[in-house]
Amino acid sequence: MTANFFLDNPDLQFRLAQLDLREVLELKEKGYSEAALYPTAPRNYEDAVDNYRTVLEVLGEICATRVAPRAPEADEEGVNLVDGEVEYTAPTRDAILALRQAGLFGCMLSRKYGGLNLPESVYQMMVEIVSRAESGLMTIFGLQEIASSIEEFGGEEAKQRVLPKFARGEVSGAMILTEADAGSDLGAVQTRAVYDEAAKTWRLTGVKRFITNGNADVSLVLARSEEGSSDGRGLSLFLVERDETVKIRRLENKMGLHASPTCELQYNGTPAELIGKRRFGLLRYSMALMNGARLAVAAQALGIAEAAYREADRYSRERIQFGKPIREIVPVARMLISMRCELEAARALLAETGTWVDLLKVFEQASVAGEKTVDDDYSRVRQKQAALMAETLTPIVKYYTTEMGNRVCYISMQVHGGVGYMREFNIERLVRDVRVTNIYEGTSQLQIVAAIGKLLGRSLDPLLAQWKLMKIPSDLAGEAAQLSEASELFQKAVDHLKVQERAVIDYYASDLVDMAAWIICSWLLIRDAIVLDRKKDLVRAYLADVLPKIRVSGAVVLAGSADAFAVKNSLLE
Repeated sequence: MTANFFLDNPDLQFRLAQLDLREVLELKEKGYSEAALYPTAPRNYEDAVDNYRTVLEVLGEICATRVAPRAPEADEEGVNLVDGEVEYTAPTRDAILALRQAGLFGCMLSRKYGGLNLPESVYQMMVEIVSRAESGLMTIFGLQEIASSIEEFGGEEAKQRVLPKFARGEVSGAMILTEADAGSDLGAVQTRAVYDEAAKTWRLTGVKRFITNGNADVSLVLARSEEGSSDGRGLSLFLVERDETVKIRRLENKMGLHASPTCELQYNGTPAELIGKRRFGLLRYSMALMNGARLAVAAQALGIAEAAYREADRYSRERIQFGKPIREIVPVARMLISMRCELEAARALLAETGTWVDLLKVFEQASVAGEKTVDDDYSRVRQKQAALMAETLTPIVKYYTTEMGNRVCYISMQVHGGVGYMREFNIERLVRDVRVTNIYEGTSQLQIVAAIGKLLGRSLDPLLAQWKLMKIPSDLAGEAAQLSEASELFQKAVDHLKVQERAVIDYYASDLVDMAAWIICSWLLIRDAIVLDRKKDLVRAYLADVLPKIRVSGAVVLAGSADAFAVKNSLLE
């Protein structure tokens, strides 16, 4: 058993070293001026990165030595509903205590509320580590986006009241959006919010379903505040501190994530506090919440996949067949190589996405605060660029990484053979746990819908142009040339598809998004190989797999037309 889930992962350490956060941290750390106010604040960029490494090492040790060994027990025990209250498993309670004692809650909160002021990209590394140890625990630890949203959109009195509690690990959070008839279509939410003039507070009435960690002390609830409205424009977001008016009606009996409570909740005139402005609940605040949650779920899938790969790698060394370890059998070796390539590609994509999200956040926060920067024109251009890239990459990374996680867990079980189907082996639990990642916080199909508009607007062109100008090592020149050709094919596919009818665009959208994900990951791996020699063989193996797929998907899109769609669609009549 490894002693540290950060120190035993060279690729995760490489990702931290390669993060380029200088521009982000100059704004986020206010020119590193907080060092005079808080002992834990960094004095310069190098100091900040050292702090991040220390946090990841502390978390890595807790997860390896205290959380992961009890993950099977947490899965077996599961959560229970006793007298209307959720009881976490004993391993989960112990893990929460360890994380609280280490001061790892409130990671992204400002220091004035007791937080660590971590950037999103580093926080997602933490989510990956926790998910590798016990993916059900991630749904408790990983909901720190709730606290961040309260800090970003809430009133100062509410922030002073609840955020220090988050930072101390005294309260947990939940994002409460979904209803029985309002899943993907959140505009159909029916939970009512009515202002009580006598009590000077809002009151919520209604039922919410499929709520992850619905027993949380503090939650953000989407509800209909506008009388007579029937769409997303009538929804607002509310802060609720759970009391006796919130009834947990039942716990869902899930396929996986047994240590994570998924609740059905009933609000009975529950006191609530408006977050931000009325009518912006879905269009602005919930969307911001969901984008953060989508990054966290991508990191969750990545962590589960990392665990699955390591289970397969270990088993393939120990299992002897035909007189040798099965990893020496070529078809098995190919499966291991495929898993390794997909993991590192997804990790690179998540880090790239997180960096753009970090950049967007610091410019947005500076703009809201009215802070002057050295060059306001530059700031506006940079914020617009970061917004475009964050909005493009977030659905792509959620789609690609969660689908990757499912593939890796499937392949890992196949490496195990029959024993992988048995509960005594960890891979059986990992297969069950990963399955929801490409469903919740927006299905893969919804991520494709979210990404396709940006791609058709050629949002990737600036990145592709930048990557093509990289100084490529001579021994990767052939691969880079093939990838450039694939990138040109992608752009041709974009131009072909964007002039088609809406139904045709939707039909072939998944092919185009697949092409985009493979191409982005390939360029990121080539960029990595420029600075780390061991990545060269990995990028060659990854390209050998994905370049033929890019060509096939490109041909499919270019052959797409209204007539072709009509023929296929006739099969549903």
